Amino acid sequence: MFANFLDIVITGLILGGIYALVAVGLNLQYGVGRVLNVAHGEFIMLGAFLTFSLFTQFNVNPLLALLIIGPGLFLIGYVVHQILFQYLRSTSITTDIFSGRSLLVSFGLLFVTQNIMLIVWGADLRQYTYLNNSISIFGTRYAMNRIVALIFAVGISVGFYLFINRSRLGKAIRAAAEDAEMANIVGVNIRQVLGICFGLGAMLAGMAGMLISLMFQLQASRGLEYTVIAIVVVVFGGLGSINGSLIGGFILGLVISFVNFLDPSLSLIAFYAIFMLLLIVRPSGILGRRAHAGR
Repeated sequence: MFANFLDIVITGLILGGIYALVAVGLNLQYGVGRVLNVAHGEFIMLGAFLTFSLFTQFNVNPLLALLIIGPGLFLIGYVVHQILFQYLRSTSITTDIFSGRSLLVSFGLLFVTQNIMLIVWGADLRQYTYLNNSISIFGTRYAMNRIVALIFAVGISVGFYLFINRSRLGKAIRAAAEDAEMANIVGVNIRQVLGICFGLGAMLAGMAGMLISLMFQLQASRGLEYTVIAIVVVVFGGLGSINGSLIGGFILGLVISFVNFLDPSLSLIAFYAIFMLLLIVRPSGILGRRAHAGR
């Protein structure tokens, strides 16, 4: 009984860490920048496939690959935002028009990114072996790559929490999430902050992809699945609430781990059930405000 409980908790924390990174990235793009980036999952898979290639072709340690993938995807995300979404924002009369146009553009970005990955890596399942030896924790054995993924997921989440809550840029991001117009009045460069938010979202997606590649098989067409997970966690934590996404990711990770223990086929059903229940009971999320998305 204790071994089962421990397995559920450890697996839940691993999933929760990945969910938190995925959701924080989308929340920066959607909750702050009002870009519902349905291509978010493609950036996750891009980070995973880049890790795969760096390891299998160039023998780059997957953990060190973060130093390449993180800045690389940040730059890609920042440039994409400035070229596509910033232009749409400047040419849209209202926020609602911008939201609709940006959603359509992100669908285009989804298909372009996905097809590039299909051309480069193909449609077959890909996987590599790294730290697959097991260690014993209270008498139960776990693959070392899962424990490393847990440590990195928690470490990145804590680091980003401190960045958002302690740094000057983090405070500017939170101010933009609260009220972009007021933040602009008090001196925050909204255009720059929104571009950074989109870049950070892509960076966190890539980091989550690296962690996913340590444990699971990869397929270019699986990005949308992670986008759905990210949307559910964002709604659960609260639109615009970075802290809510971090907390919500770990909570949902534990819930899904328990569901997987009962029946793995019910995991996506559980996600959709939680999503619908939240929209009915508390659409603002656990840390969101009733009137609008909170910090």
